[in-house]
Amino acid sequence: MEQPTASFEELAQELVFREHQIALLQVEASMLAAELSQNGFLEREGYNSPTDWLRFNCHLTDKVASDRINVGEHLAKMPLSVDCLRDGSIGYSHLAVMARTAEAVGKKFDERALLPLALEFTPGKFYYKSLHYRHSVDAKKYADEQSDDATNHHLTLSTAESGHLLINGVLDPVGGAAVRAALEPLARKSGEHDHRLLPQRYADALVELASGGKQANIQVTATIETLKGLAGAAAGEMEFSLPISSLAVQRMACECSVTRILLSQESLVMDIGRTTRIVSAPLKRALKARDCHCRWPGCERPASKCDGHHLLSWINGGPTDLDNLVLLCRRHHRMVHEGGWQLIKTEDGQIVTIAPTVTFGLPRGPD
Repeated sequence: MEQPTASFEELAQELVFREHQIALLQVEASMLAAELSQNGFLEREGYNSPTDWLRFNCHLTDKVASDRINVGEHLAKMPLSVDCLRDGSIGYSHLAVMARTAEAVGKKFDERALLPLALEFTPGKFYYKSLHYRHSVDAKKYADEQSDDATNHHLTLSTAESGHLLINGVLDPVGGAAVRAALEPLARKSGEHDHRLLPQRYADALVELASGGKQANIQVTATIETLKGLAGAAAGEMEFSLPISSLAVQRMACECSVTRILLSQESLVMDIGRTTRIVSAPLKRALKARDCHCRWPGCERPASKCDGHHLLSWINGGPTDLDNLVLLCRRHHRMVHEGGWQLIKTEDGQIVTIAPTVTFGLPRGPD
């Protein structure tokens, strides 16, 4: 059997060596970029800014182009850091943080105060530490910068053709931290069968946060056939959404406050119901006290983040009483209604889950 030409340790050492060579070349590129920027060549070429010239001609992102110029312009203030880079103690990313800090604090920049932090921490953590340094040097300027961030925050909402809500925005550091602190606990995996990626968990967490543990007030317009999920029925309609499936309507109706508008097949209004809570407040309190958390095996989502689910659907005649209700977190509630999972309550009150039935091929016809 042929032996590998190099061990993994040798490959790792080679990778470290190559990255060090790249860092040295990046320093040289920074010197060239700064020189061209200072003599006006890059702007005379007809570009809006030196970073634009670098983006188009050197194929760099805006941030990398800015770092090139920043590092080159502040190299004279960072001789000790450059020496550390040359001997491999720090990387080019550390140098970029140094340069951005020098740009921010101006004449108050002190390389000797920052270099020990660069030697101790990764570039990301070093940047975090550099912000503390910037605040210690000029607290007022730092506060003004954060105030500008707060006034420039924004959030836009738009609806895609598929009906998905598109969210795009920027939050200031304080507002962003508040949102992250609220979302992170809700975005943790919720036990068995949770194969969602982190972005999916964040999206579900945002919906859960928006509901605040309270039932949404929705208006659903649908035919009786839609509510019963009969074949050939049209979808339901809801404010702020494209047409929704009968399964989604049934899931929301388990717990939500619903103003129903029932139509006949000829689109004539047959019934308009006032908002009525399917699960009453006293019953919900009793349900929370009994179940305490999501009853899906292995899930401990607290009761405040759960919906009341009818084991026997209320559309099919299931009563709204304690024996026919269990708490389910929103993900597991969706798995039952839209995912095809079933819940069975045993005689001793335990909940058993049954996975969706998978059918292979078409059923055999009569002989």
